[in-house]
Amino acid sequence: MFAPSRRRVAPPSLPDRLTLALPDRDVDVVVRTSARARRFTLRLGVGDPVLTVPERTRPADALDFLDRHRGWLAERLARRPAPVPFADGALLPFRGEIHRVDHRPGARGTVWRETVEATLEAEPPRLVVAGGADHLHRRLRDFLIRSAKADLAPAVARHAARLAVEIRNPRIRIKDTRSRWGSCTADGELSFSWRVVLAPPFVLDYLAAHEVAHLREMNHSRDFWRLVRQTCPDMDAGRRWLRLHGTGLHGYGITD
Repeated sequence: MFAPSRRRVAPPSLPDRLTLALPDRDVDVVVRTSARARRFTLRLGVGDPVLTVPERTRPADALDFLDRHRGWLAERLARRPAPVPFADGALLPFRGEIHRVDHRPGARGTVWRETVEATLEAEPPRLVVAGGADHLHRRLRDFLIRSAKADLAPAVARHAARLAVEIRNPRIRIKDTRSRWGSCTADGELSFSWRVVLAPPFVLDYLAAHEVAHLREMNHSRDFWRLVRQTCPDMDAGRRWLRLHGTGLHGYGITD
């Protein structure tokens, strides 16, 4: 006689979102399944928290993980900076220096930077945005993207020369990623978040060095960090700044 075959029962599928009850509100958590994940990770940017889990994770295990990290999430949400929409009068950093958005609907042009004459009351430099109010957000965002690319291109070339690395794919992609500040693909394409142009220049320089070093070492091994430090001796300052202030950069240009 043959023993009856036993079918493997697949675990219940995870929903795209889970709701976690916090003391002052209910929070939706985005759930992502990754074939590369070996453990649970919970990240918080500007939008909803994101929980990344390995394949075949049971919903009960995901909920248990969130329950155990309820206090951590509540504390981080309370500390998260409020969103700063792109609007007339808004204050935002540009290359590490606070600027005031100055909307001039009657002016010609797009966006440009203006310094302010010294007065008794300190006034920050301005990012002047011309045109109608309905174009302000897009024009200012496009200006920041262009500025990020203009700063990153020479930084990437400088670090590539120092490390004797050939840039196989000279195109630099500018994105608005929330989980990472930069990336390097197997074919040598470098990508960065445009928000790095909001940070001080030494932070952007570190990020350029970090991704260029991946052209030699596609990992975060000891050899990789040795390469980063070789071309960017001040790398620790850049890493520290991002750890302390990076999350706040994701709030600029968010309307809700």
